[in-house]
Amino acid sequence: MVSESGIGLRLDRLPLSGFHWRLLGLIAAGMFFDSFDIYIAGTVLAALVQKGESTLQLNAAFVSATFIGMMAGAWLSGVLGDRFGRRFSYQFNLGIYGFASIAAALAPSIYWLIFFRLVMGVGMGAEIVVGYGTLSEFIPAAWRGRFGTILNLIINTSLFLAAFLGWLIVPRYGWRWMFVIAGAGALVVWFLRKSMPESPRWLASRSRTEEADQIVSRIEVACGVVPHAAAGGTAQRDLATPVEAPARLSDLFSRRLLTRTITGITVLVALFTVNYAFVSWIPTFLVKQGHSMSNSLGLTTLMFAGGPLGSLIAFALAERMGRKWGIVAFSLIGMVFGIAYPFARSEAAIIASGFAITCCIYVLSSFSVASYVPELFPTALRMRGAGLCNTIGRGVNILVPYAVAAAFGGFGIAGVVTLIVGTLLLQALIVGVLGVETKNRSLEEIAAQAASVEGGGIEARTATAGR
Repeated sequence: MVSESGIGLRLDRLPLSGFHWRLLGLIAAGMFFDSFDIYIAGTVLAALVQKGESTLQLNAAFVSATFIGMMAGAWLSGVLGDRFGRRFSYQFNLGIYGFASIAAALAPSIYWLIFFRLVMGVGMGAEIVVGYGTLSEFIPAAWRGRFGTILNLIINTSLFLAAFLGWLIVPRYGWRWMFVIAGAGALVVWFLRKSMPESPRWLASRSRTEEADQIVSRIEVACGVVPHAAAGGTAQRDLATPVEAPARLSDLFSRRLLTRTITGITVLVALFTVNYAFVSWIPTFLVKQGHSMSNSLGLTTLMFAGGPLGSLIAFALAERMGRKWGIVAFSLIGMVFGIAYPFARSEAAIIASGFAITCCIYVLSSFSVASYVPELFPTALRMRGAGLCNTIGRGVNILVPYAVAAAFGGFGIAGVVTLIVGTLLLQALIVGVLGVETKNRSLEEIAAQAASVEGGGIEARTATAGR
């Protein structure tokens, strides 16, 4: 019988081919529109405030509704992804998101818009969990980190595009068209992604090894490799145990996985806090500081151009510096630019410091949510592990909009920057102390390292089942 580690070994030994790039394209397309819809929030909320259709408090409710929905979606996708498969989960969540976006474009009031944003959030929170996790299970170990950063780069272009289209469309045609663009694009991708295969690693973890073997054999043929030859005749060799017992949520808090769970939660809480404290609110901050709507959106567009550059930097460093030390280093670098931001007075200085902060945020995004968190957990728990980290991250961030509004109201932009800098410092400390490095290592090897820790958990029950 072909085991999960045997399946993983065959996938990791494959050369890159058109299959891997097509898979990347299909996953990236759905996540692009998901991210686009997240980032139009800043533009839409600024427009609503300017027109008197909303207030800072209602804007905070809109953002919090997004986080509540994303929190529910992250948890739901983790359960569905590990129970029914990656393919089912990513189609389910994209459909929810696409239809809800169209409904948001027709919202008769800010209160209905907040409700539809809640529903949209379910799909958006699920997409980020399933997309990155699914990609990690197909890509060879030597390229996994770089493919995560490529995916993040593609997604991050939505930040610049959302700001640019907001500047181009919202002042002339209104904010509703931004939701039409996002929803229509998501539904097109929903139809295209029906052809995506199920993850062979997930199938093997569910003892559906014959299906897993058939899919891997087709992938090997697509990559120009004779089926089974890619494993060098060692497809049966295990890095872990060949029989896997049912995984339980409690395993994430076992001695073997607890530090990884804490690390994953930390990096996503930090990423989402810093990202939305700066990216989602900066257009509103600029308007409140006296900039016109058009000028605010123009400045924001230039700042957000740092997102793609951040992903390119992460691509260059993913398999050199590694994910763990990359997160630590750019947390510290981001702190430096964050401290400098309140002292920027001219438009050029505001753009430069905002560009640098955005760049650091998306280096961290590429390293953490795109690569690191899915790598921390074994296949049977990958979606629930990533889903739990995302759920807690979103849950904490339900309160962040109110904290940001209070910090800005009491201390101006310096108060918001203090929140950002403190969060980055906490992340650097926890990841530096507790984090494990994952670069250039197979997912099975990373899981086996956790299994070497003394104590109970899924690995102990798996080993018992295999004897």
